[in-house]
Amino acid sequence: MAEANEILLQAKGLTKVFSTGRKGQVVHAVSQVDLTIYRGETLALVGESGCGKSTLGRTLIRMLPATAGQVLFCGQDITAMNDKQFRPLRRRLQMVFQDPYASLDPRMKVRDIIAEPLDTYRVCPSRDETTRRVLELMQAVGIPAEFLNRYPHQFSGGQRQRIGIARAIALQPDLIVCDEPVSALDVSVQSQVLNLLKDLQQQFGLTYLFIGHDLSVINFIADRVCVMFLGTVCEISPKEELYARPLHPYTSFLLDAIPKADPHQRDRHRQVLAGEVPSPLDLPSGCCFRTRCPYATDRCAAERPALRPVGDRLVACHRAEELQLGG
Repeated sequence: MAEANEILLQAKGLTKVFSTGRKGQVVHAVSQVDLTIYRGETLALVGESGCGKSTLGRTLIRMLPATAGQVLFCGQDITAMNDKQFRPLRRRLQMVFQDPYASLDPRMKVRDIIAEPLDTYRVCPSRDETTRRVLELMQAVGIPAEFLNRYPHQFSGGQRQRIGIARAIALQPDLIVCDEPVSALDVSVQSQVLNLLKDLQQQFGLTYLFIGHDLSVINFIADRVCVMFLGTVCEISPKEELYARPLHPYTSFLLDAIPKADPHQRDRHRQVLAGEVPSPLDLPSGCCFRTRCPYATDRCAAERPALRPVGDRLVACHRAEELQLGG
């Protein structure tokens, strides 16, 4: 959980667009996002595929340059830094990638994969000391020491993801962006990796931005949840309150889409989200969700809703207080 609400990272008006190559045409991947991550917590980022979750995660840790807005890390504006100024902070912001098969160099042994960040930042004084540190990291993530000199193709998907996690924690970072780290794994392996992430968080005092779309996984690992739609933030809420009573219509639709175990309850009161996702090349005026929202009014088309406090959560909906949405 967050440690005394100490702010670790904060985004203000963060925007990321990509050029299509056509004059004046851009893809609006992330639009004016305000977000706060507290030290020691797991903030989950959820939404439909293509809503900008991964782009936001990469922009927050400067793997992608921001188009506009600010990212403050430990009070420092990292978007305004040049590469030389940012280099000392880079080691404190790491990432675990979605695909454990593509994220590891097939030509490198496990020892060298995990040692790469240690060598880059010259953490250890000698090669023997580096190897000793690599073995400690392997033990922490559950990879046997005798696998030190194996290549990635000799491991299962779950083991490869463990190797990726070992590489991410090697420099003892403050924040790790976990970009759908279990979505490519078998269901039987997912719980093992999720429990490992929780254990490592306790052991090393880590903070996670956990990107995902499986709300049962999110319910297990998150402290707070940030819901995104088409590059914008809809709702940020403590997990328990969001699952009990969503305040944004899009959140309600997402929760209603969770499969029900009871066959008598599966289709009862289920809402179906109508329409198609608007194009990120040409965003709707006002609220970007209004074209699919059954509760939209003229105000929704004319005025973009601000992300504002409602109780102890933040919601971007003009009608948040009046709507009675089910979990």
